Amino acid sequence: MLVKTDQRHLYVQVIERLKGDIDSGIFKENEKFPSEFELARNLGVSRATLREALRVLEEEKVIIRKHGVGTFVNPRPIFSSGIEQLSSVSSMIRDAGMEPGTIFMEVQENPPTDEMMGKFDCGTEDSLVTIKRVRTADGDPVVYCIDHVLSRNLNAGAEDLLKESIFDSLEKSGKIKIAQAIANIEPVGYDDEASSILRCGVDIPLLVLIQYHYSEEGEMVLYSKNYFRADKFSFHVVRKRV
Repeated sequence: MLVKTDQRHLYVQVIERLKGDIDSGIFKENEKFPSEFELARNLGVSRATLREALRVLEEEKVIIRKHGVGTFVNPRPIFSSGIEQLSSVSSMIRDAGMEPGTIFMEVQENPPTDEMMGKFDCGTEDSLVTIKRVRTADGDPVVYCIDHVLSRNLNAGAEDLLKESIFDSLEKSGKIKIAQAIANIEPVGYDDEASSILRCGVDIPLLVLIQYHYSEEGEMVLYSKNYFRADKFSFHVVRKRV
């Protein structure tokens, strides 16, 4: 079927046709496209028109072009979430119909560094607990979490943190209630530690969600740095007109 059936720009028709072919399973996730010559011939368009369509599809993350290798269909994220509300990774995984799990890598308690003293507004007399975890979906690693919290704010020791959530431990005493968080999202092409733990090659980018969690009194009580596989997760923000 050729795409020259309406009056829109040809490259727009090609984009819609290729998206339709992907949605219908003609082209599957991670599958390599035919060559530009073959694809242009099959669609009945010039290679220049095809290249413009592929450029747009690449910008939209529908496809990925690997120099000297070819063009591939990008896998769609399994998990999608808004970041306006504080929700757990576990709930995101459950909402996708998968079973969440946790692999604990490390729990350490050390004096805070100068950087952490600045973040927590604490002193050298304080100690900082660092928890490293891998969150899984149906057994597959999808998020690498690094959390920092002052030990004086925890209602549990390091061993107990292996059995309960950090939020629960912080709020169990009744003195702290996490009210809000400031979040930053940064794309990372490759991270030696996180990419290895999440079994990502150099072709799978990461999304780093950095969050500063504050109590109702305005005290920062939890600093988190979470590495999400970008082929598994996507985030969105709902914006309202004011």
